[in-house]
Amino acid sequence: MNIENIQHFLYSLAAIINEMSPYILLGFVIAGLLHVFVRPEMMSRHLSGKGWGPVAKAALFGIPLPLCSCGVLPTAVALRRRGASRGAATSFLIATPQTGVDSIAATYSLLGLPFAIVRPVAALVGAVAGGMAVSRTDNADDGNEIIETEECTDGCGMEDTPPRTFLGKLAESLRYGLVDMVASVGKWLVIGLIVAALITVLVPDSLFIGLSRYPILAMLVMVAVAVPMYICATGSIPIALSLMLKGLSPGVAFVLLMAGPAANFASIMVLGKAIGRRATAIYVGSVIVTAMAFGLLIDYLLPASWFVPAASGAIGTECHHAAFPVFPTLCSILLVGLLIYAAICSRRHNHTHSHTENTIQIMTRTYKVDGMACAHCKATVEKAVGALKGCESATVNLSAGTVRVEGAVPQEAVQKAVALAGFTFVGAIQPND
Repeated sequence: MNIENIQHFLYSLAAIINEMSPYILLGFVIAGLLHVFVRPEMMSRHLSGKGWGPVAKAALFGIPLPLCSCGVLPTAVALRRRGASRGAATSFLIATPQTGVDSIAATYSLLGLPFAIVRPVAALVGAVAGGMAVSRTDNADDGNEIIETEECTDGCGMEDTPPRTFLGKLAESLRYGLVDMVASVGKWLVIGLIVAALITVLVPDSLFIGLSRYPILAMLVMVAVAVPMYICATGSIPIALSLMLKGLSPGVAFVLLMAGPAANFASIMVLGKAIGRRATAIYVGSVIVTAMAFGLLIDYLLPASWFVPAASGAIGTECHHAAFPVFPTLCSILLVGLLIYAAICSRRHNHTHSHTENTIQIMTRTYKVDGMACAHCKATVEKAVGALKGCESATVNLSAGTVRVEGAVPQEAVQKAVALAGFTFVGAIQPND
């Protein structure tokens, strides 16, 4: 890129961050409040039984939760073991990764209120439809489900936490929202922002004009692009905005918003083992069909003026000298600072973990665990293993895919706790490995 393109890239990146930052920070705070004050035990009580009631409740529970497609699986496993029906668990799995309070707020900031309303509505419709389809075939077991609906024992990872003061809960909410959540989605948010800015600068406006003449084909192409790609619900928003500014229709961009976060290859492979092949096929079909149906609704039945991106005026091609308002700029600085802090803490944790492994004591073992990909996965495994009798501490290293267990804990107990939490236990790592 030449100097002008670099300047355009930096301006576009800063403009997108400025539009999103106040809303995404608000979303992170609300996500922390939901995490602390809405307990899984309360959710699971409403998700048992047959019929559309538990399925609809599961979708409504999942829509505001800010979990990615990998982080939602352990939660669904725990809910299933607490008695949630397979239809309700599937509904939860469909609705949760497509939305979240953070992504809904960010959708409003960049794409406008209609997009922010249609997105959770589409997630609700697809989740209820998929959950009901699974409920109708619930008696026809495909022999591949690994989630068992029995009473929780030590290691379930869902034990009640000791009572805390209201101020303590608020502090935990802020810590989870502004630290754990930022660490969880930060990588994918940064990738989404960079890709969006690169599209704005490098992709010619004429590229999508021909494709826009064939909406069904354009949506199928978008599905083919979105499914292999792993991107969170929030990280997909700036990419969708940039594609729309380059001439892609709002309906096709909407397919990316819905299919990208929910139907990637990694989550599909795990779900095939977790809820069964039949339920997984229904899951993927519900995501794709609902995304395309609502995309066509947006392009052909709803007023086009509703879906003009809210940030299109601020993220133009010739606005290199536009001023940035003070409050959004301060929010952008805070967001960037939180992202940097999360990255530094992650590296520091990895370094400390490596050093500790070299001074490992007799009652400390390290185990390899597959399937952990975000801060929620980390917290789930640490809670499940940490609740075992005799465990003094359990520490997960995400980059290495390991959990270090201190205390007199049998390997079989650790294996069971990891499996019940929804992850794959590989085995112990020898000190010289």
